[in-house]
Amino acid sequence: MGNAKPFCISQRDVWAAYTRVKANHGAAGVDGQSIEQFEEDLQNNLYRLWNRLCSGSYFPPPVRRVDIPKGDGQKRPLGIPTVADRVAQMVVQRYLEPIVEPLFHNDSYGYRPGRSAHQALSVARQRCWQYDWVLDLDIKSFFETIDWELLLRAVHRHTECTWVLLYIERWLKAPVCMPDGTLAERNQGTPQGAVISPLLANLFLHYAFDRWMAEQHADIPFERYADDIICHCVSEVQARALRDALGQRLTQWYLELHPHKTTIVYCKDANRRGSYPEQRFDFLGYTFRPRSSKNRTGQLFVSFAPAVSAKAASAMRQRIRRWRLHQRNDLALEEIARWTRPMLHGWVNYYGRFYASALRRALRTLDAFLVRWAQRKYKRLRARNTLAWQWLWRVYARQPDLFAHWALVSTVRR
Repeated sequence: MGNAKPFCISQRDVWAAYTRVKANHGAAGVDGQSIEQFEEDLQNNLYRLWNRLCSGSYFPPPVRRVDIPKGDGQKRPLGIPTVADRVAQMVVQRYLEPIVEPLFHNDSYGYRPGRSAHQALSVARQRCWQYDWVLDLDIKSFFETIDWELLLRAVHRHTECTWVLLYIERWLKAPVCMPDGTLAERNQGTPQGAVISPLLANLFLHYAFDRWMAEQHADIPFERYADDIICHCVSEVQARALRDALGQRLTQWYLELHPHKTTIVYCKDANRRGSYPEQRFDFLGYTFRPRSSKNRTGQLFVSFAPAVSAKAASAMRQRIRRWRLHQRNDLALEEIARWTRPMLHGWVNYYGRFYASALRRALRTLDAFLVRWAQRKYKRLRARNTLAWQWLWRVYARQPDLFAHWALVSTVRR
């Protein structure tokens, strides 16, 4: 039966793609179908998808547009494909990734197997100690402005597989369903949120940036996580020259450096003299700047180090406020801990890796809400705020693992 199809795609590949999509969870697309609803008729849904993929008759539905607020008041557009479309994209990704992955640069960390944001941050921290200057790059609206012709040309360099090229082109051209229900046609870019987008973005920047840096500026190390890039320079002059050269290079790929967000930063520490306007930058949710640190003998010194950014900390505090825990007197403390644990674990695991004391200060907001909760629940604690804080400290002493952020040591102390 499969031999009559023009494209040879195995049902096993479709099943493996589905298991990856299920593990990643994700919201419903334009059809409103969740993963749970897709699973109600799983065998038939996957068979129909396989049949259409193999016959060449698969056309992706529109991508649901969701606007996510950014810290600067603007919004980041995300595209959410349907569950079936995510499975189809995963089929193509699983075919293409093993081909292009070995070619990618060692300092590219985003959305690659065996690599993580923490690795990029760790390498960046080490290099900030070695190099005095950083060029913090911001590519203006990168995902929305990727040129289709150049992208398809890059894909074509690595595969002649007809169905891979066909479906990638169809995904690029799929319309976007806007929040008001209207359909918007596109002529460039690949939606953030699509399964195939990170791999395509990495391939595009491999040629637009990574390989060019390796050939033209091999002496300047960098870390790239998708379109988030920092370069390490020995001098301000070198950083300015690189910024100008990169502006010209990206223009050839129909990309543009953001004129205000691309900055040259001095990595000030105890051993570096002089003062410059820019002495901090944000990278992957962390702010790198001069910070008071202790050496192995316990002596204080100034180090250029990363810690949770003010933007990330503010977002966490806002999320905690929206929980309105102080009004949940219907819940026991253990229930509150269980309810908040997944989110707290995520924050601690990611933002607690470097300079955890900064995260500890950010999450004290939760402790304050727990104190307010206790004062409303227990009459004996209402009279004085200090009594409620002492109560919370006793809870921490008995159950230090009750809340995930309490692992950051003494976070409960007032």
